[in-house]
Amino acid sequence: METSKDILKYIINHSDKEASVLSELTRRTHLETLHPRMLSGNIQGKFLEFISKIIRPERILEIGTFTGYSAICLAKGLSETGLLYTIEINDEKEVIINEFIKKAGFTNKIKLIIGNAIEIIPELKEMFDLIFIDADKPNYLNYYKAVLPILKPGGFIIADNVLWSGKVIKYISEDDKSTHGITSFNDYVQKDLSVENMILPVRDGLMLIRKKTKL
Repeated sequence: METSKDILKYIINHSDKEASVLSELTRRTHLETLHPRMLSGNIQGKFLEFISKIIRPERILEIGTFTGYSAICLAKGLSETGLLYTIEINDEKEVIINEFIKKAGFTNKIKLIIGNAIEIIPELKEMFDLIFIDADKPNYLNYYKAVLPILKPGGFIIADNVLWSGKVIKYISEDDKSTHGITSFNDYVQKDLSVENMILPVRDGLMLIRKKTKL
C-alpha cells in the first residue's frame, strides 16, 4: 500500500514543474520566513493557475499574499486587460512580494495592497470574477461575507486550508480560534443558498464556491 508521501511524490513527478521564478521564491521563502509551509507550493499553485486559465478573469482578489507565490500563479490566467488585487497585512513581506512580482513580469498585472483586508475590501470599487481566501483563519467567515457582494454572479471563490490538518473533524477546544474560524466558515457556506460549493482534498483542503446566477 502506497503511503501518502509516496502518492505525493508520484503526483509531483507527473505534474508540470514550477517555473524558475517560483522555485526561487520557494527557496527565499524557506530562508527568510518563520512559516514557509504557508506557501501554496507547486501542486496547489498549478491548480490555482489552471482554474484562473479556465475562467480567464478580468479581476481577481486575493486575501493573504504571504510572499506572493499564489498571486503569481493566479495572475497567469488573467485576461489581457485583467488585474489582480492582493491584500497582505504584514508590511514586512512587501519587499519580497514586489521583488518577485517584478521577476515574474506581472508589475502591471498585480496590485499589492498592504493593510487590513476587512477595512480595505469595502473601499474596492470593482466586481470580481475570482477570489482567493488564504489569510487568518478566525476571520474566514468575515472575509466571505465581505467579498460575496463584490463577486460577480457565476464568479468563484477558492478558500484554502478548509480541512485544517484534519482538525475540522476532531474535538475543538474553546480557545482554538483558528479551527473554530474554519468550521464556522465551512458550515455557513454549506447552508448558503446563494452559492454552490465543494471541498477538494488538495493539500490542506480547498473549497470551491460558485455564486449562483439565479436563486
